[in-house]
Amino acid sequence: MPLRRITHFAGFLPIWALAAFAASAPAQPAPEAAAAFNSYVALVDSRLDEQRRTPGTFLATADPARLRPGQPIVESLAPVAGAGPPGSLIHDWRATAFAPGATAAQFEHLLRDFDRYPERFAPQVVGARVLGQEGDHAQVWMRVRQHHGLTAILDATYDVTFGRLDATHGFSTSRSVQIARIEPGERAFDGLLWRQNTYWSWEERDGGLCLQLESVSLTRSVPRGLGWVIGPFVESVPREELEFTLHSVVTALRRLKQ
Repeated sequence: MPLRRITHFAGFLPIWALAAFAASAPAQPAPEAAAAFNSYVALVDSRLDEQRRTPGTFLATADPARLRPGQPIVESLAPVAGAGPPGSLIHDWRATAFAPGATAAQFEHLLRDFDRYPERFAPQVVGARVLGQEGDHAQVWMRVRQHHGLTAILDATYDVTFGRLDATHGFSTSRSVQIARIEPGERAFDGLLWRQNTYWSWEERDGGLCLQLESVSLTRSVPRGLGWVIGPFVESVPREELEFTLHSVVTALRRLKQ
């Protein structure tokens, strides 16, 4: 269910419900939650490593007839309701989109141009800079604005690596090193996002570029009694962020050709 529908039918609930959702959230996950996330990520890494070995399996299956320029196909790979140990949730979502006329080289250049992220991914990305870079590895700091009923500014550091199978097939992996809220006196989003990995895969075909973005994240679970209002909210956030990111990327690639 889209977030805009939640705020429509439950307009008198979101602020207090979201505040209650966040009030008791610890700043860091329990060791069991962190271990579960690491184990899940290891499975994702293994699956993607195998998938990227040949051009024929490089991207997960996506129906070409459903791909429309700028309109991503979004799917959940791990149901929110049974993922993660008590007190946490593991989310795994994948989005596929098509950028007509774009090339693998153009897209990799766009991804590596971190300094322009605030321009290309506004208003979510407020600031970005490279902390260190060597070859296909970079450590990147980003300041991200999240607004889902409540607003928070998060500082996050990521380890980013790039790779390619050939000139028309490439990939990138981004792993969170640290995620911290920076707003003093407001705990609303503490502990709502503990870990986040993002995986890009791209392939030139059909006169353009097919893009896939998978996001795996660890958050706190939904408190008992708030599932009916918070559950749809929790599920909508990663979906909407993937849609926003893919739409922004396709738009940026289109502008590169103008």
